[in-house]
Amino acid sequence: MTEDQWQWQEPGTAWRGVGIYHITLTVPSRQPLLGTLVIPQNDPAQARVQRTALGNAVVDELFVMCKHYPAIRIFQFCLMPDHLHAVIQVTRVMDTSIRSVIRGYWQGVKKLGRAYTLAHSPESSPLAVSPAANTLAVSHKSIPLAVSQVASTSAVTPAASTLAVSPELNSGTKAQESNNWAFPVFTERPFIRPLSRRGQLQTMMHYVRMNPQRLATKRLMPGFFRVQKGINIVGRSFDGVGNVALLHAEHFDVVHVRSVWVKAAERGDNQPLRDYMNGCVLKARKGVVMVSPFISQQEKQVMQVLINEQHPFILLADNGFRDYYKPSDALFDACAAGRVLILSPWPYDANKRHISRADCVALNNIAEEFCKVMEPDRE
Repeated sequence: MTEDQWQWQEPGTAWRGVGIYHITLTVPSRQPLLGTLVIPQNDPAQARVQRTALGNAVVDELFVMCKHYPAIRIFQFCLMPDHLHAVIQVTRVMDTSIRSVIRGYWQGVKKLGRAYTLAHSPESSPLAVSPAANTLAVSHKSIPLAVSQVASTSAVTPAASTLAVSPELNSGTKAQESNNWAFPVFTERPFIRPLSRRGQLQTMMHYVRMNPQRLATKRLMPGFFRVQKGINIVGRSFDGVGNVALLHAEHFDVVHVRSVWVKAAERGDNQPLRDYMNGCVLKARKGVVMVSPFISQQEKQVMQVLINEQHPFILLADNGFRDYYKPSDALFDACAAGRVLILSPWPYDANKRHISRADCVALNNIAEEFCKVMEPDRE
């Protein structure tokens, strides 16, 4: 991860000032070193994460950070088997930047991860973790929480939580070092994102809170969430997530709101725009699978009605799918129910932030082409 990724703070916003941030710490190997997902009665709504000793220590270190920096309080956190989400607030200007604070937290959990590997004997695999693991040789008092859950909205610190690594593990033996039994667990810096736009805080808290349920849903229905490569449609290759059976529907039509209708509505003549949007919904109610990148605000409104009324549709995405991709919010539920297929004609680009006009034109053209080929009699 390059240093410039610490500069994701929006221009003009001080890293030392008051603000709200979303922090994500990940085990890059994606090994479930922090906990085990438990799904009682195969019900995702009851899903919870049973922490390992390392997971407990990582959470404790989060509260130690708040103890050292009283200006920081935790709005919400959720420990997952291979990562931690936290939403924190800086309540007043600090002498140090939030970047430096999080970097210090990262250094602390790196030591915990190294101690964890040293605590395991050479005969055992360094990545083998028991859900009931309590062999982490770190002196700390774990927060009495069996599962990840909502943190208090005040920066209340657990009683006397000390996370110092025991002297034996801190020193280690050269034999263990040479045998690579002490290996780094948290090799990537935490992701830190400021939440500055209206509605972002509640959206992110909901996202964090729903993480165990969404992971459980993905595991119970892996077919709808697995990234599928090389889906050949109308002479193009797509990557996709969702229900590919929608490609076998009888009827398809495109959702493409024209700018001339939007401009007419801005001048007071909203009838053409209203008729077109209503017509899209009426077609969906008759069983037509609507296809679109759903870019404009009006197209997004149509998509929201399709989601609310539980109609199937195909969404064309402007970026591909990273590993462990999952749709967000209501789109996730529609995907789990098999009512949506998300397709992208392009591979995933980690540096892409915004859709370009060229991408918009290309995706709308692909949607038109798709419907003409799949629905040759379409007017």
